[in-house]
Amino acid sequence: MLSKALQKAFNDQLNAEFSSAYLYLSMAAYAESQNLPGFANWLKLQNREESGHAMKLYKFINDRGSRVELQEIEAPPLEFKSPTALFEEVLKHERKITVLINKLYEAALEEKDYASQTFLHWFIEEQVEEEAAASAILETLKMAGEKGHALIMMDRQLARRGQS
Repeated sequence: MLSKALQKAFNDQLNAEFSSAYLYLSMAAYAESQNLPGFANWLKLQNREESGHAMKLYKFINDRGSRVELQEIEAPPLEFKSPTALFEEVLKHERKITVLINKLYEAALEEKDYASQTFLHWFIEEQVEEEAAASAILETLKMAGEKGHALIMMDRQLARRGQS
């Protein structure tokens, strides 16, 4: 059984993961509106991945004999200034999630909850990958610019995510 404090912290993280999924879906809708279907594809897959993270937490909370408590999800932004600004937000968001995961891990350490610590290792490693992917796309966008052939090529590249 999770302590009351850890149960709250895990439920807060569950909310953060569902909020992330919602944010990425809003970002995908923006990309679709900008005729960037490859960007939208990448973001929709990110939406599914974040939903999967939330469900991992959901299962863990239940497996530990604790209660899942769903919380309100704030409406995400609808508009972004540009594809570069969009991925600046993606990276900023992933860094925010990393901080939340690290705080959750610290809480598990303080409580000497070894099962939670072990479970959270996967999320810590996942955040390294998430930040690296967002950073790579952002840096490529900055080099390529937001108009012309480079953006079209990048859109096609992002369209291939999930096709292997």
